[in-house]
Amino acid sequence: MKKVLIYAIVILIAAAAVFYIFSLKNSDNTTASVLSSDTLENEGKHVLYGIEIDSLFTETQVIEQGMFLSTIFEKYNVLDKLHGILKKADGIFDVRKIKDGQKYTVFFSKDTARTVNYIVYEKSKTDYVVFDLNDSLNVYTGAKDVDIRVKETGGIIKSNLWFAMEDAGVNPVLANDLSEIYAWSIDFFGLQKDDKFKIVFEEKYINDSLIGYGKILAAYFEHYNNKIYAIPYTQDSIHSFYDIEGNSLKKAFLKAPLKFSRISSHFSYARKHPILKIVRPHLGVDYSAPSGTPVFALGDGTVVHAAFTGGAGNYIKIKHNSVYTTGYMHLKGYASGIKSGVRVSQGQLIGYVGSTGLSTGPHLDFRVWKNGKNIDPLHIDAPPVEPIKPENKEAFDKAKLIYKNRLDNIDYIIVETDTIAG
Repeated sequence: MKKVLIYAIVILIAAAAVFYIFSLKNSDNTTASVLSSDTLENEGKHVLYGIEIDSLFTETQVIEQGMFLSTIFEKYNVLDKLHGILKKADGIFDVRKIKDGQKYTVFFSKDTARTVNYIVYEKSKTDYVVFDLNDSLNVYTGAKDVDIRVKETGGIIKSNLWFAMEDAGVNPVLANDLSEIYAWSIDFFGLQKDDKFKIVFEEKYINDSLIGYGKILAAYFEHYNNKIYAIPYTQDSIHSFYDIEGNSLKKAFLKAPLKFSRISSHFSYARKHPILKIVRPHLGVDYSAPSGTPVFALGDGTVVHAAFTGGAGNYIKIKHNSVYTTGYMHLKGYASGIKSGVRVSQGQLIGYVGSTGLSTGPHLDFRVWKNGKNIDPLHIDAPPVEPIKPENKEAFDKAKLIYKNRLDNIDYIIVETDTIAG
């Protein structure tokens, strides 16, 4: 009987020992599975931020408000290496520029010590900084591989270009690029319902995730039944866009001195002044825009006036040549370096929309003089700059044929809607 009791006690002790060992093993496996889950995201990649990860675990976090590099180093018990890393970072990356919301990834050894080998901070979607914490401390920058894909789309304007871009399935940021291509040919403040556009453009991808857009490669715009192709060509080392005849789309003047606003008052010889309440000529165009909106020089020229001038408020006047002069009134302020006698180039920032002088609200009063006489700014007849040269005509025609055929075969994406935005 005693032998049976002893055997029973031995079996119970053995069972308890097995259970304890199994529990420990299971606990270790649980920890291992958590760590392994970090590496599953990297399965098949083997390299992350240029670092071989087969022998490492990774953990990705986000910079929280108030965090510094020292905060991260302290969190992962590598604060003793911070001083050496800061010395290595000098001239490569200013650690004070770490921003909230950006990602960082920590690389651990797979042993039980979980030694931190690297910390990588993402400066942007493409650029990153590597803090190498191995025996020989190092700091260096890198960039992810970006895949450029050429896409195409077309749209019909029902209310404005931004909404039409969205309807066509692309980010409206491309509206800015398109308006710059046609800045000398189309008044984007006067777009009409059912105007049409087509574009061939670049999309940027990292690991099949869209991160942004590249260039518009070619375009087509139909405005007031005027069909304008934008064919890219590099002539004399300058890349530009040309129409189907080989004339440059860039002309002597921009179509407007600011982007995406609205005309609140047209050129008139008899307009009732909103403040003085009397009828008198308004020999310019008022562009209503938020205070601080950038204002650009319509063309190359010399600033002949940049000062506060009575009812015109802060006022800039630019003489472009012996024929044309332009004026920009009611400005909030001037761009850096803008003063009388300074040369400016076409599209250069010269000031900001404001409400100085006799003004009921933020707007730009824009004036144009031709041979000393005020003319309607919306009807400037500006000649194009140099067209395709005869010696480049054959090469241009080949490029034109390729792009024109592609643009002609793009279908318009039509989105049915009952609402027209104002």
